[in-house]
Amino acid sequence: MGRLFGTDGVRGVANQNLTPELAFQLGLAAGYYFKKRSGLAKPQFAIGKDTRISGDMLEAALACGLTAIGADVFELGVIPTPGVAYLCRSLKVTAGAMISASHNPVEDNGIKFFTGEGFKLTDEMEDEIEAIFREQLETIERPTGVGVGQITDRSDAVARYEEFLAGSVETRFDGLRIVVDCGYGASFALAPKVLEKLGAEVIALHDRDNGARINVKCGSTHPEILQREVVAAGAHLGVAHDGDADRIIAVDERGEIVDGDAIIAICALHLKAAGKLKNNKVAVTVYSNLGMIQTLKEHGVAAAVTANGDRYVLEALREQDLVLGGEQSGHIIFLDKNTTGDGVLTALQLIAAVVESGKRLSELAGQVHKFPQVLENVRVGTKEGWQERAAIGAAIARAEAELGDQGRVLVRASGTEPLIRVMAEGPDEGRLRELVGAIAAAIRGELGG
Repeated sequence: MGRLFGTDGVRGVANQNLTPELAFQLGLAAGYYFKKRSGLAKPQFAIGKDTRISGDMLEAALACGLTAIGADVFELGVIPTPGVAYLCRSLKVTAGAMISASHNPVEDNGIKFFTGEGFKLTDEMEDEIEAIFREQLETIERPTGVGVGQITDRSDAVARYEEFLAGSVETRFDGLRIVVDCGYGASFALAPKVLEKLGAEVIALHDRDNGARINVKCGSTHPEILQREVVAAGAHLGVAHDGDADRIIAVDERGEIVDGDAIIAICALHLKAAGKLKNNKVAVTVYSNLGMIQTLKEHGVAAAVTANGDRYVLEALREQDLVLGGEQSGHIIFLDKNTTGDGVLTALQLIAAVVESGKRLSELAGQVHKFPQVLENVRVGTKEGWQERAAIGAAIARAEAELGDQGRVLVRASGTEPLIRVMAEGPDEGRLRELVGAIAAAIRGELGG
């Protein structure tokens, strides 16, 4: 067995490699870790889940493991991942867990933990839990009698998160027509409700609790239906979320995509104009468009560029005392408001920027100049040792030599899927596609698909 924790918790095909037995044992290990860390005889855990079919099964197993170690469990029901992060603080629990595979297909699922402060666990904390999981489960003393934990339904607490979201902006959305694609995921009820509470006329797409169709040709990874509906409805804009609603992709009134890079830039410039952008700096990843970074620089906003992944963005935000950062994929953190990427909250901040600027979203997005960027996700039979394959290295080297200082090539393995991501950026989109295609072909030739 490889490392239990990946880049975003424990992931796998539900009931195959992410089994209820594993979830039970993970509950024991995590419960024991937080019991020792907190010094509490009965630590409290908040558990949330998205809509996917296997959520109930894994929730029951995880809660069983936690209560077996003596922890009390608050079951939040269906809620976005950032809602769990927020409620960890609001409910003052010892830790939290979210059961979701984010934008992945319905057969996948995952378990990720949060501290009582609402932050995802560090690598060191995950390593300690994994060591307990592998080495101590048989010897851990389990409580009996009144020492056993209990499970309480706290789905009522989702209303606290809704109120928090509605209060995160200072302006109302009266007169706006907004299309929201919930992707049959965790935001299916919450996102339309919050927008309506703020006065918007809402057209909701894929807004049912249908875990069999989560992320299927809808949501932030498939915005085509949203684009068509925004234009057909004459809406002012549209927003789309993924399965656990920690991401957002927006669509302007013309049906054009406004990605995470553009959203970060729009919100950064809006905050700077209001004197609310700490240190006039944002955190972005190596995948962020160089043109976007240049646009920010032209407006007096610096960019801290991190490795790919929201944990590195968060690390930069905390270390450099910043309030805004995120990824091109739409995983965006407003650290002065929540401790993790929050798709619904980001949508509200973006819409508030539109309202307060008096401009259309297309005008705001038009300020952000971008270089052509081509990304291909290459599905492979194995990711092991891909960096040592000479043919792949040669294809990358040829592309880098051709682009020189006029562009760049980034190739990395996905942390959650059997994919190698190939991205090239430069002045000529046609040539970029050829270069990316050549690298992708080398990867398929070496690693299968």
